[in-house]
Amino acid sequence: MGIHIIKMPDIGEGIAEVELVEWHVQAGEAVVEDQILADVMTDKATVQVPSPVHGRVMSLGGKVGDVMAVGSELIRLEVEGEGNEGAVGTTSRAAPAAPVAPQAAPEPAPVEAPETVAAPGPAPVARGAQAPHAASHAPSRPEGQRPLASPAVRRRAWDLGITLQYVPGTGPAGRITHGDLDAWLARDRNETSIRTTGALYAAHHEETEIPVIGLRRKIAQKMQESKRRIPHFTYVEEIDVTELESLRARLNALHSAERGKLTLLPFLARAMVLALREFPQINARYDDDAGVVTQYGAVHLGVAAQTPSGLMVPVLHHAETLDLWSCAAEVARLAEAARQGKAARDELSGSTITLTSLGALGGIVSTPVINHPEVAIVGVNRVVERPVFQEGRVVARKLMNLSSSFDHRVVDGMHAAEFIQCIRRYLECPALLFVE
Repeated sequence: MGIHIIKMPDIGEGIAEVELVEWHVQAGEAVVEDQILADVMTDKATVQVPSPVHGRVMSLGGKVGDVMAVGSELIRLEVEGEGNEGAVGTTSRAAPAAPVAPQAAPEPAPVEAPETVAAPGPAPVARGAQAPHAASHAPSRPEGQRPLASPAVRRRAWDLGITLQYVPGTGPAGRITHGDLDAWLARDRNETSIRTTGALYAAHHEETEIPVIGLRRKIAQKMQESKRRIPHFTYVEEIDVTELESLRARLNALHSAERGKLTLLPFLARAMVLALREFPQINARYDDDAGVVTQYGAVHLGVAAQTPSGLMVPVLHHAETLDLWSCAAEVARLAEAARQGKAARDELSGSTITLTSLGALGGIVSTPVINHPEVAIVGVNRVVERPVFQEGRVVARKLMNLSSSFDHRVVDGMHAAEFIQCIRRYLECPALLFVE
């Protein structure tokens, strides 16, 4: 028997360190070639590290949340034959032992796991729920042994507040299936029905510590850096989108079957593209370390998108070249890729200005945080119908606020206001969007 050491792979693009966000194996487990061992995160994307060999895990090189240098020891395997311990020990930074697979790689085949005895588990502590009532219950597998489950099952368990460590698995090698989750929920409802009496006014004392790791840590660092370095100011304007909404409804009625449905976003993107021609200083990035502002002719529009892992900003490159339907299709594609974790690195970087919207939840006013090192972000609030005086008459109009933030070091208040007023002109008279 020998030892095979797998080092943190070089993901490329000059990345020197990555964050370890999830282990898919534990010490003592058998692994097969191409099985995913761990998820690691760069500043933009999550990638998965597969095993290049068959073996058994001897030790893990770090814990979830650790920031590890490229080339450092990730995992140590016991393998048939001599292994590579001597070879990797002779160099300070060996080439990666395994290629990097995208996060959406197919789930590895089930592997043989140590035999466990399935025993009834306690009711899990859900987020905001009461504590388990049956102290006699025990985990369905030994402490420290990671339950086997697909990403979809893990996501559903998290949403339901179920601790997988307590759920018996009926799949191959004890893998937990959706059916196991259903069975757990059914049993839990039967066992804990008595606790629902008076639960509306029951006292709660549970506390849950949630490590800030992975994408959530990156978001926190990005937001903190933006607020620390950029003196924000926010300008809010009300826009009458009645005519725009009428045009959108008409275009959808005529062309949605063959071209797809239009939302407000492509119209907003086009209005921003045209307004930025008049205010190029807002389509810019500020390198405050070098003291240089770079203005761009191309509009690389970041579109903030909520994903199961957190906020991401896929980038609509060269938005100035896209018509309404092309823009809508590309935004939909990028948003779906971000939600599934399949967005490429260049699809998540290089934006020159950002558009953010919470849709129907957009509220009346917001104060969006600038996507550093950009100098502006346009925030969209929800559309509401309200009575408005028009030529002495009260009429119903559809109104929407734009809440937009600017870097006051680069953008003067007057120029910011003029920029938003320019967008307003395009949106309130949508025919101007098509006039060159």
